[in-house]
Amino acid sequence: MNTPRTNRTLRQLITKEMALICCFLFFGLLILPIIIYSVGELVFDNYAGHGYGDFFDAISKKVRNGNYVAWLLVMSPYIGWQSLRLTLYLWRFTGSQNQV
Repeated sequence: MNTPRTNRTLRQLITKEMALICCFLFFGLLILPIIIYSVGELVFDNYAGHGYGDFFDAISKKVRNGNYVAWLLVMSPYIGWQSLRLTLYLWRFTGSQNQV
C-alpha cells in the first residue's frame, strides 16, 4: 500500500519529528545547562570550578564520552515531551472507549 500520498505523509511526519528532536536537542545541549547552572548558583552558591565555562565543559565531556546520565539530562526535554504526547494519546483513546 505504498501510494505517493502515503509516502509524502510519512516523509512529512519524519521531517516534523526530526525538526522536533533537533529543537529539543538544542535546548538540552545549550539552554538547559545555563538554567541548571543559574539555579545551582542561586541555591548552592559558587560552582566548584571556575564558573559556567567549567560547568559546561564538564557536561559536554560527559556527553562526548557517552555517559548515560549526561545523555539522559540532555535528552530529558524530548523524553518529557514524548511522555506527555503518549499520555494525552492514551487519555484520548481510553476516554473515547468509555463514552459508549
